[in-house]
Amino acid sequence: MDALVELISGRFRRAEPRRRVGAYLRGLLAGLERKNGWTVAEHAGAVSPDGMQRLLRTADWDIDGVRDDLRGYVLDELGDEATGVFIVDESGFIKKGVRSAGVARQYTGTTGKIDNCQIGVFLAYSSARGRALIDRELYLPTAWTEDRARCTAAGIPDEVGFATKPQLGVAMLERAHAAAALTGWVTADEVYGQNPSFRGWLAAHQVPYVLATRNDDMLTSPDGHRRHAKTLAVLAGYSDGAAGWERRARSARPARIRLGHRRARPDRPAARVGALARKLSPCGLDVVVEEAGSLRGGG
Repeated sequence: MDALVELISGRFRRAEPRRRVGAYLRGLLAGLERKNGWTVAEHAGAVSPDGMQRLLRTADWDIDGVRDDLRGYVLDELGDEATGVFIVDESGFIKKGVRSAGVARQYTGTTGKIDNCQIGVFLAYSSARGRALIDRELYLPTAWTEDRARCTAAGIPDEVGFATKPQLGVAMLERAHAAAALTGWVTADEVYGQNPSFRGWLAAHQVPYVLATRNDDMLTSPDGHRRHAKTLAVLAGYSDGAAGWERRARSARPARIRLGHRRARPDRPAARVGALARKLSPCGLDVVVEEAGSLRGGG
């Protein structure tokens, strides 16, 4: 912990917040039942949370610089070319009031319903060596971005406008890419996987990815036709059960995956179905349907 505090110490101009940040980090990592200004301050031996609140609210320190230091530290300690993956996802933080930046009644997976909360979009790194968050963005609903007086009162700069969650995800990926740190696969759920601009950014920057999507999302198949994701899944045999699919380690080399037989129809005999999953440029998963020994489409 001392080495980590020393790493970011240059981002703090004054000695007081420089010392306090170490106590704050130790409080976050402590086994406290609840973690807030009071409990973290008490863990540090303080009689009130005032100092911790000043650190987070008004102290002068390079927030983005600390973020970059954290990303570098995580990748140095946990980076693994064979198993590393970058994960984009959001999380909700339940709130009771209306003054916290971005708070609104909105859906959050934290409770599985619409709740009064803040939504943060995060970039995490995970490998066989461990996992950690490396970047963050606060999601601001239009009820906030269209009310500049409210934004000003909450300390939100005038230049910050509305951005969708996929746009916030791309912003974090762009920062990692600009720092030459985006060296592994990217994965995300359907909020991001069904967004063409999110997929397009990854493809344009030749970043390999595996993204979830809804079964009614329209995808471009290797033959250039637009089809529903559920149609491609049926062609690949998924609708007949998971037994038709195999787990494969990611590889830069093409890997043909035999998926079994598709059910016969009265007007068509049973046909063996296969898939070709490979690292592309643009990247991603390329699925080619093979019927009666000949490839349909391409890739």
